[in-house]
Amino acid sequence: MLAFANAKINLGLQVTSKREDGYHDLQTIFYPVGIKDVVEITDATETSFVSSGLAIPGDQANNLCIKAFNTLRKDYKIPDQTISLLKNIPIGAGLGGGSSDAAFLVKLVNDKFKLGLSPSAMEDYVRPLGADCAFFIENKPVYAKGKGDEFSPLEIDLSSYEIIVVKPDVHVSTAEAYRGIIPTVPRTSVKELIHLPLEEWKNHLVNDFEKTVFEKYPSIEALKTQLYNHGAIFALMSGSGSSVFGIFDEKVRLTEIEKHCQVFYGC
Repeated sequence: MLAFANAKINLGLQVTSKREDGYHDLQTIFYPVGIKDVVEITDATETSFVSSGLAIPGDQANNLCIKAFNTLRKDYKIPDQTISLLKNIPIGAGLGGGSSDAAFLVKLVNDKFKLGLSPSAMEDYVRPLGADCAFFIENKPVYAKGKGDEFSPLEIDLSSYEIIVVKPDVHVSTAEAYRGIIPTVPRTSVKELIHLPLEEWKNHLVNDFEKTVFEKYPSIEALKTQLYNHGAIFALMSGSGSSVFGIFDEKVRLTEIEKHCQVFYGC
């Protein structure tokens, strides 16, 4: 069985406080987009993980897919599987690719072995693996708070617009992005701002990571400016970077940007 694990973007991101457990409280809107990895499980005599496509740094034994599989195995007798991953979602881009892979792996195992897990139960299994993992279980637009894993449904549909995601040749670690953050409780929550007309998002919706990330990587800020110059109604860095997305009211071709960045159209 296989599944297509999609990415997400953040429509605004506010870091509101530092928690006693070392994490930060934040407010954001998670919105699914169409850049996809392929996750597959097949029967095997020994459980293993293999990947292709984009190179995944670090020890593959620590991949979130393996961690998710082993978490389920603590409670269920699941036969050995070969877990295969075709990696297309850029890494270190603020698009949630690894979290999505883990969540879709859990959904695959649940379906294949008829575990009968509800969406909320699957969310509980993946929540410890990453702050945004649980989002990909339901995989619908949500307002997220807390560590980014407390959700409220949100009615927002951008399907009539052209969303373009651009990944520069820059890797921004989450720890690095948080290092310069000064948490602040916003005057108006992103949950309220998202209901403004799309044309007004540019003046109100922010990503708190942009300030420190742009200071260290001015090329990312320049990329956001380029998207506006090409006619984007709204542009923002996703998550802690380094990808930037633009929302357009018509199809465009970013020929110059394609020369030095990965560009994903029709997201």
